[in-house]
Amino acid sequence: MLLEDIENPYILLTPGPLSTSPSVRAAMWYDSCTWDHDYKNIVSEIRARLLANAGCHPDEYTTVLMQGSGTFGVESVLGSSVNRKDHLLLILVNGVYGRRMVEIAKILELPHLVYEVSENETFDPAVLRDIVHTNKMITHLAIVHCETTTGILNDLKHVSDLAREAGLYFIVDAMSSFAGIEFDIADLDIDFLVSSANKCIQGVPGFSFVICKKSALNELCEHNAKSLSLHLYDQWKEMERDPGKWRYTSPTHVVLAFKQALLELEREGGIAARARRYRDNQLLLSEGMASLGFEAYIAPRLQSPIITSYLEPDLVPHTKQKFIFSDFYQYLKSSGFVIYPGKITHRNSFRIGTIGHLFPDDVVRFLDNVESFIDECE
Repeated sequence: MLLEDIENPYILLTPGPLSTSPSVRAAMWYDSCTWDHDYKNIVSEIRARLLANAGCHPDEYTTVLMQGSGTFGVESVLGSSVNRKDHLLLILVNGVYGRRMVEIAKILELPHLVYEVSENETFDPAVLRDIVHTNKMITHLAIVHCETTTGILNDLKHVSDLAREAGLYFIVDAMSSFAGIEFDIADLDIDFLVSSANKCIQGVPGFSFVICKKSALNELCEHNAKSLSLHLYDQWKEMERDPGKWRYTSPTHVVLAFKQALLELEREGGIAARARRYRDNQLLLSEGMASLGFEAYIAPRLQSPIITSYLEPDLVPHTKQKFIFSDFYQYLKSSGFVIYPGKITHRNSFRIGTIGHLFPDDVVRFLDNVESFIDECE
């Protein structure tokens, strides 16, 4: 059997990798040379389209593509922008990906402080303000916008206001939010925003990208990298010097898929339209799972449209049978849906994503299968 004869076996209800359209997958059938003029034009087009979708003016902002997963992009920004002698980084943590930034800072020996709260809470503006005002050496502030640990959505506005007031560089891990939630990068005065090809733009894994101020790149990053391959400034300068050229071998097939995904985002109506679809998906999921007896971990006021965490019940809802996640997972997978195990540190849980090439009808079918699982357990 040829690969083109194989239908996609299931829908990924995950926060990335996620389900992609047939046309995005088909874009990867073609081979490209990294030095070829046509390929480099595609890379340049991607950079320009990212800025346009972000609403950022090319005189002020630029886009740097970086090989590897989203974590590579985050490490590139932290390692290239924080100077060990002159800077102090404040990292806000309420989940795994905030803690990952802390781990990066430790390994790279970056001076840093941590403000951590529970995984189902967000940051108190008064406490944050006190930390910043008490520690006058702080120069950078980093936050995860949507923590896919739980699906909690951290408010960027009050953090941005404080960063601007205190003159701090503002770093945002928008891995799971960029292109899936509406927000204004320039208005929030974000210096470095990191996201990934396989998130809300609905491409496939293989590279991350950084939307950043040119002024911040020039002020911080030219002689400050802690890594050769993750040198953000040099990657940017190479793409500017020879448009479309990466310093080292780029993931060509992933790039082709990403261009197609960007076109499909724009055809859908841009970020506003995609955000509406994701909100519709999550609302359907939330209402349906509640009616079936499952408890969400995050309060509705903090819940993102990206992914929702559910606490594992002791018993399958409405039955006397013990709930076993592996049984639940396999039943749903055999029905064509793959969900995520939980990442909450102190409770057994599971997560259901509502992004990607996923539509309300798919969510309804998923909920029907959850109900069927319950019925079979009675």
